[in-house]
Amino acid sequence: MAYFDAASSAPLHPVARQALLAALDEGWADPARLYREGRRARLLLDAAREAAAEAVGCRADELTFTSSGTRAVHSGIAGALAGRRRVGRHLIVSEVEHSSVLHSAEAHEADGGSVTRVPVDRQGTVAVDSYEAALREDTALACLQSANHEVGTEQPVAEVAAVCRAAGVPLLVDAAQSLGWGPVGGDWSLLTASAHKWGGPSGTGLLVVRKGVRFASRGPVDERESGRAAGFENIPAIVAAAAALRAVRAEAAEEAVRLRELTERIRARVPRLVPDVEVVGDPVRRLPGVVTFSCLYVDGETLLHELDRESFSVSSGSSCTSSTLTPSHVLRAMGVLSEGNVRVSLPAGTPEEEVERFLAVLPGVVAGVREKLGAPAGAASAAVREDALVVDALGRRCPIPVIELAKVFGNVPVGGTVRVLSDDEAARLDIPAWCEMRGQEYVGEEPADEGSAYVVRRVS
Repeated sequence: MAYFDAASSAPLHPVARQALLAALDEGWADPARLYREGRRARLLLDAAREAAAEAVGCRADELTFTSSGTRAVHSGIAGALAGRRRVGRHLIVSEVEHSSVLHSAEAHEADGGSVTRVPVDRQGTVAVDSYEAALREDTALACLQSANHEVGTEQPVAEVAAVCRAAGVPLLVDAAQSLGWGPVGGDWSLLTASAHKWGGPSGTGLLVVRKGVRFASRGPVDERESGRAAGFENIPAIVAAAAALRAVRAEAAEEAVRLRELTERIRARVPRLVPDVEVVGDPVRRLPGVVTFSCLYVDGETLLHELDRESFSVSSGSSCTSSTLTPSHVLRAMGVLSEGNVRVSLPAGTPEEEVERFLAVLPGVVAGVREKLGAPAGAASAAVREDALVVDALGRRCPIPVIELAKVFGNVPVGGTVRVLSDDEAARLDIPAWCEMRGQEYVGEEPADEGSAYVVRRVS
């Protein structure tokens, strides 16, 4: 089985496994106790903290271990907002942040705070000017991921940190995806990460709060971890997380070059091997092992199942893989195609042969899924009106509305329009994306008796 979903969770690093097993025997006692077993546990915890702090580029007493990366984000945002409550209650986030950041923003709004969501371009990158324009006198905190978890785009963290620092606003960086590849540059104030992203055990995160940053822990305060993470420390997992981080960093420079070559191979060859594909994310400023593409006229869930049958584990931000049948918030913010979305994220050590096998298998898999969807039962009907061709795709889920649009579009004269009736949320993203890919004009969305009408004009 070829595991190509390291951005969700990387396989446990061999060094982490060894450290975990050793620490289970040596680090089980309470590190707050003064007897021999407690002192031994404390030494392991302190050594892990020093190693993790060195990898991050911070002081050991600025780093707190948490029960997960999500908990680190929630605690970091809540604590920074509470610490700067006298300044104001304005929070800045980007539209493509991890759900843990966006959920924290929603909770802040529900509690009476205000949030500015900074947009991204079609490659998923924020503009530094947009962050600078969002800053206000009452801004308590800004948040920005170091690299995107779905498309791999790296963000201009150092530049955003500089404008935030000039305005006296702390910047929290979610470094979950990038920390295994290297420290985060720039004058940031808070940082969060999750060990299972770099080959450590799950259930271990870290929160860094720089000295001088106003921070007030929320909820009952525990005497452990500087009061920022309640509960008994999971010392074996912490030791394994720090050991894995040190190990992957030692391999990072060489492995990054190798994985970049493999992902560049996928980026270049998939559009040549498979028609009607959009490769998304920044082509240059991106994580070494991540490449994401979307296939027109493909049911994303079926595509992932078929790839699994061919022994490939990949993930997707497609609307069709979600129980809510709504597009990924990242793809929506970028304005790119969400149909048949595939994220390939290669773990360290991925053999070149597995990538070549993936490229050999993918065209047939996509063609097979498209063939199955080419004439679906109860296909949408097209009826000619005086002013436009109407495609009735009501009750049909992605990618059927776009498939039916493509079927009839050749019958429309240049200058003519097609109105696609759809009640699927994904159509609001995928029909404009189809127009962008095809060089046609997306006129806009109109109200309809049921769902919405998406109007497309043929220009060539």
